Amino acid sequence: MTSSVMASEGSRHRATRRIVTLALSVYLLDQLTKLLVLRFLGLEQEHEVVPGFFKFVHWGNTGAAWSLFRHNNHVLAGISAVAMVALWIFRRHFEADRPVGQAALGLLFGGIAGNLTDRVLPARQHVIDFLRFYLVPREGGEMGFPAFNVADTAICIGVGLLLLLSWQSDVPRASRDAMARPVTPE
Repeated sequence: MTSSVMASEGSRHRATRRIVTLALSVYLLDQLTKLLVLRFLGLEQEHEVVPGFFKFVHWGNTGAAWSLFRHNNHVLAGISAVAMVALWIFRRHFEADRPVGQAALGLLFGGIAGNLTDRVLPARQHVIDFLRFYLVPREGGEMGFPAFNVADTAICIGVGLLLLLSWQSDVPRASRDAMARPVTPE
C-alpha cells in the first residue's frame, strides 16, 4: 500500500469519526432534553418562560415538519431509516471530505436518529416537540412558530449547510482556485 493511499484512508477515517462524534453528541443532547420534558411536563402541558414569546411545551407529533402527514408515524419512521442509510451510502456526494460537509452530515444523522428513536419507542410513538416561540397579538390568542426540538434544529442546520456547500460547488474548482490566488503586480 502506498503512502498516499494510507494517508487517504487515514483522512477518510478521521472524517467518519468527526461525523459520528457530532451525530452522537446531537443524538444524546436531543434524547436528554426529551427525557427532561417527559420528567417535568405532562403531555400537552406548557410552561411559560418568557410571557408572550417563549414557552416549554410537551407536544406529541406523529407527522413530519409542521405536523404534515399527521398520524403516519410508522411510515415516517421507515422514511427516516431509509434516509439515514441513503445519506451514509452517498455521503461522499455531500462533501464528507470537508469539515463543513462533515458537520452537516453529523447534524443530519444525529437529528434523524433522535426523531426516529421517538417514533419507534413503544412508550412514545410520536416525536416530542418542546420549544415554542410565539407572539400574542392584540386580539388575543397566539401566533407562532410550530414547536420543535433539538433534533429538528440539527436537521435544519444540516440541510442549510448542505445547501451552502452545493452553492459553493456550483463554481468550478479551477475558478475557485484562480480566485483564491493572490494577484501579483507585473
